Amino acid sequence: MPRKESITRQAIFDAAFAMLREEGIENVTARKLAAKIGCSTQPIFRVYKNMDELQAAAYEQAAVFLATYCNEYGEKAKEPFVNLGMAYISFAAAEKNLFRLLFLSKQTYAKSMYELLNGERGAVSNELQKATVLGCKDPGELFTKMWIFIHGAASMTLTGDYDLGEEETCKLLIKSYQAFSNC
Repeated sequence: MPRKESITRQAIFDAAFAMLREEGIENVTARKLAAKIGCSTQPIFRVYKNMDELQAAAYEQAAVFLATYCNEYGEKAKEPFVNLGMAYISFAAAEKNLFRLLFLSKQTYAKSMYELLNGERGAVSNELQKATVLGCKDPGELFTKMWIFIHGAASMTLTGDYDLGEEETCKLLIKSYQAFSNC
């Protein structure tokens, strides 16, 4: 009778994703992961051919996590890009290591920032359509201008240079939308 597998693929993945969230992708190594699980590295490499495969799976889960976070964030304003921007900035503050992996690392696993933001529900496409309905002549340019601002604010949360509260951030994004929407 074959020995029962005690360290499952799911247990390895869950531990790796937890490490990613807590410590960053650069600290998700086979040895550190094995120590966290309480095993040797053998079970890890039994289910994953290498750490790149595991890290790619963690990246995909981070993208799903982002989409869920943004979808569940809620509506704070009616203006296009404000709610998505609020969720993105909040995500950067709450999930620093996931944000770094998804938006500030060279490792993209063939996903652009736009693809990550748009997700399966077409979040960016929906915002572009809203802007069009509200009379914006060039919603693509509006998105570019808004996103430079939003991404800058989100990135500043990582260094502690962004300390505006939710209400102040929302007002700032609304004012930015109003300034940029005449494009």
